[in-house]
Amino acid sequence: MLQCHFCGAPVTLHEPIPREGECEKCRRDLHSCRNCRHFDPRYARSCREPMAEPVDDVERRNFCDYFSFSRAPFAAVAADEARRADARARLESLFKKKLDGSP
Repeated sequence: MLQCHFCGAPVTLHEPIPREGECEKCRRDLHSCRNCRHFDPRYARSCREPMAEPVDDVERRNFCDYFSFSRAPFAAVAADEARRADARARLESLFKKKLDGSP
């Protein structure tokens, strides 16, 4: 079963997923890097396919010829977002200390 990797809803469209396909629940683009089996944020350009053209926004629809819908189970990105927010807060506090003159 295909699942939207933004919200976890089942995808009722059949492959190949059309470029203009949207999730019925969250209305996000289905033909996007985040829903692709090659998507991996640990790689340069978040893609494991070395021949793929760079994509500016991995959460929006694109024309990638290597797109193949991921069969991986949905995993919420809340932990990822929390880690980013924590890093941002620590960075801001670091610069605030320097601007205030405090150690």
